[in-house]
Amino acid sequence: MKPDNTQWHTLATADDVALAAYQRILDAALSAIAERGQFKLVLAGGTTPEKVYRLLAQADADWSKWFIYYGDERCLPAGHAERNSVMAGQAFLDKVGIPKTQVFAISAELGPDQAAIQYRQVVKDALPFDLVLLGMGEDGHTASLFPGHQHNSDELVHAVYNSPKPPPERVSISAKALGDARQVIFLITGANKQEAVKLWRSGQDLPVANILSNNVDVYMDRDAYQG
Repeated sequence: MKPDNTQWHTLATADDVALAAYQRILDAALSAIAERGQFKLVLAGGTTPEKVYRLLAQADADWSKWFIYYGDERCLPAGHAERNSVMAGQAFLDKVGIPKTQVFAISAELGPDQAAIQYRQVVKDALPFDLVLLGMGEDGHTASLFPGHQHNSDELVHAVYNSPKPPPERVSISAKALGDARQVIFLITGANKQEAVKLWRSGQDLPVANILSNNVDVYMDRDAYQG
């Protein structure tokens, strides 16, 4: 098991969290492109990541070298408003010059099993990621990795059934693969996350605590962290 290298950062507001993440992403992209000629970024769903994406949509970057992946997706029809890929497209990807062939959506409309099988090869070819962006639910879940759910820990992508949040069927990159990244950034905002943050910091076995990378940063607003 890797050591806990988590760095905790508390900022004033959710907007400050989004701005910090935005700056970290652009810095990571510059470094990755300079060193390896490409930047492989995993996107998260949620309201705070959406703020980050709206900032990125206004940025000046070498978009031709960016490669985009998704941490998880909901098994809904293609184009459904509740899909993470639709939100990311509207807020960010449709507004910048990342080639469509470098955006790897999860075909979740095929159902959890088939979509997971397809995405495993995509993830295998991509690892290690340069930067993984994640959120956290008030139950301590991240991506579509939920407390109490059992998965094959060696899988790169899981088919998810019986999600406690609708829709019940989803696809998620595994904790193992999400941790196979040069940087992992969690964005956590809102007072409803306080209890999960406390549990995480006290060593509870939550899904967020199982994303083990050599470089994990957690950006929280003051509402989420009352220490």
